[in-house]
Parts: sequence; structure tokens; C-alpha cells
Amino acid sequence: MTQKIYVVEGRKFRTEADYQNALKDQQVIENLRMQTKKMSLADQKKLLEVIRSGKCRFHSILGQDYMEELSEEIKRQEAPKTSKTTHEKKEPFKKKEPIKKEPIKKKTTQKRPAEKKKALKRNIEPQFDETELDRIVKEELKKQEKRRKLLVVCCSMAAIVCLSYFGIYNWYNYRTADNYKQLSELKDKEPAASETPAPVIHYTSEEGQSTPPPVLDEYKNLLNKNKRLIGWVKIDDTNIDYPVMQTTDNEYYLDHNLNQEYDKNGSIFMDKDCDVLKPSTNLILYGHHMKSGQMFGNLSLYSDQSYYEKHPYIQFDTIYEKGLYEIMYVFRSRVYSEDEIVFKYYQFIDAQSEQEFDSYMNDMEGMSLYNTGVTAQYGDRLLTLSTCDYQEKNGRFVVVAKKVMTKE
Repeated sequence: MTQKIYVVEGRKFRTEADYQNALKDQQVIENLRMQTKKMSLADQKKLLEVIRSGKCRFHSILGQDYMEELSEEIKRQEAPKTSKTTHEKKEPFKKKEPIKKEPIKKKTTQKRPAEKKKALKRNIEPQFDETELDRIVKEELKKQEKRRKLLVVCCSMAAIVCLSYFGIYNWYNYRTADNYKQLSELKDKEPAASETPAPVIHYTSEEGQSTPPPVLDEYKNLLNKNKRLIGWVKIDDTNIDYPVMQTTDNEYYLDHNLNQEYDKNGSIFMDKDCDVLKPSTNLILYGHHMKSGQMFGNLSLYSDQSYYEKHPYIQFDTIYEKGLYEIMYVFRSRVYSEDEIVFKYYQFIDAQSEQEFDSYMNDMEGMSLYNTGVTAQYGDRLLTLSTCDYQEKNGRFVVVAKKVMTKE
């Protein structure tokens, strides 16, 4: 594994702690550089003495680099003066001109020009105080401390939000798992002889009202709990073992459970246009693709052909009839706009003719990820399981099966 190396002003640091110390020194040094631009040469020398004396402490090699940088700058400023002095010494001797006598003037207290210049310079030049460096360092450290505290507060708030979301997410998952465990137990419980299931509302055909067959005993208790129950779907060795709901609104069970409670996991539900009594050519079931594996989270396992070969069947019971379905096609699709002319699997509910049915079969066979060898003929009853697929926007993962057996 390659060790991470940090670089600050050309210097390499191997640890995170050394890197952070170098960043602190860099900020202090940048501030000092700005201050030295305003200092006289004498004050710069004093600053260098303060750094060398250890009164200004640095935490990394950058402090040594800056001390050398300041020393070089002082030498550079002194160099022209030295050169000028040497030049003056080498000038040839000039004959002095005779001094002109001037009338003696009355002495005054007025300062000579040179003295005036020196006095003015003392008043204008900024005087460096050794405590100035401490002040600069303290201000910079205060800024760093404020930034650190702000970062800690932001990180703490982010952690609280994440933990809250994680807690709510786990609570919903626990509640969902517990609810379906209770429903499964209720399904297996013998119904009381005095209890009759709640009336079931179904769509009617053009011929008029149809009389539904008797409800299977194992679904009577559940039907008394929610009359929108339409069946139960199960796939061995997966989390898919759920009641199936149906209502006139395909949006409702996206975020509600069988108890009519808000639940981000939603429920497995049948398309509102499907009819189990008619019956429709194709019964379409929808469910969320939950990362926890709940609902239809395990359906995408069928993208692997070897998984299909070990799990080729889906059990789906309506509240009136048990059924076993054999998988034919597994494919990826998406929700299309209304004006796109393309095969839309979610609109295939009833085939009006053999030609239309065969056309649907050909479309799905062409989209299938692999060949199962299973085919269907006009008149067969189909089951489609649909969930979200995140490989593209509005993507869907679809498994289509045909009914092969009606269990007694």
C-alpha cells in the first residue's frame, strides 16, 4: 500500500499531524511576510533576532525556511549600501576649492537638514515591537481555533442528522419486518368459524357483475384486516414473501403498508387495471427495490442466469386460487414518455388476439438477458414482477413468468 505524502511549500510531510503543523506555520509565515513589507531594515533585523531567540516558535521545518528567507532579504537590502561605500572610496582625489568666507550669522536653535531628515525618519518609520509578533501569532491561532470549532459543530450536526436518518431507517425496517411476520402468522392461523371475510370489490366485465368464488381459508383473516388484499407472492430463498394489495390508485401503496400506515417500504401491489376474476392475460405486481432486501429488493438476483436456474418458479396465490408460475423472461426496461413508440411492458395487461400476444412475447424475448427455454402460447396466464433498476433514469427490472399449475 502506497504511503500518502503531504506537500506544503515544496516540503514533504509523511504524517497527517506534521502536515497540519506545517499548514499552521504557513499561515503565520504568510502574515509575517505581509508585515515585513512595511518594516524598515532595522525592524526586520529585530524580527530575525526574535525568531532566532526562540520567542517565536514554529512547529515545522517551514519556520527554518522562513528564517533563512528573511536573512537573505536583509542581506539583499544591505548589499547596495556596501557597494556605494566602496565606490566612493575608489574615487580619485579632487582638489579642494578655496572656502569662501561668509558673514557670521547669529546662532539659532534651528536644526541642520541632516538632523531634520533623521528626526523625520524616526517619526515616520514604523517601530517594530517584539510583542507585535506574538500578537500576530495569537490572532492567527484564534482564527484557526474558530475554524476548528465551526468544523466540529458542522461535523456534529451532520453526524446527528445521519444517526437520526439511520435510526428512522432501521425503525421502519424493523416495523416492516415485524408487521409482515405477524401477517404471515395470521395467514397460517385457522380462521374462526363465526368470522366471514369482508366484502371484496372487483372490477366488472361488460357482461355485468360476476360472482366471486369463495375466499381461501388462509386469506380470510387477512381479508378481514384489509379488504384490499388480492393475493400473496413468494419466491423461495429470498425475502419475497408478502401479501399483495390492489386499489384504484397505483400511487397509494408506494408508501403505505397493509395496516394503512405510512411506510417508506410501501407494499407489493397489483396494477389497478388487472383483474383476477376475468382473469387478465398478464397480472403485473410492483414493489420497491429496497437496499435492505425487503419488498422486491432481491428480484435483481435474477440478472444472474445461474440464480434463475436454481430458482425458476414464483408462487403467487390470489385470495381465491393458488398458483405456481415458471419464469420465462428477465430484462431491463424503463418508464417511457407517452409519445415514445416502443414496447411498454407495463401496458401489456390483456391480449385481444393471438397475433397481439405473440408480438408481446417476441418483444420480451428480444429484451431478455438470457434464454430460459420457456415459452408461452395465446391463452396462457402470465405474471410480471416489476421493480426499480438504478442503471438508468426511471429504469425497471422485470421478471415475467407463465402459470404452469393451479394448486389445490
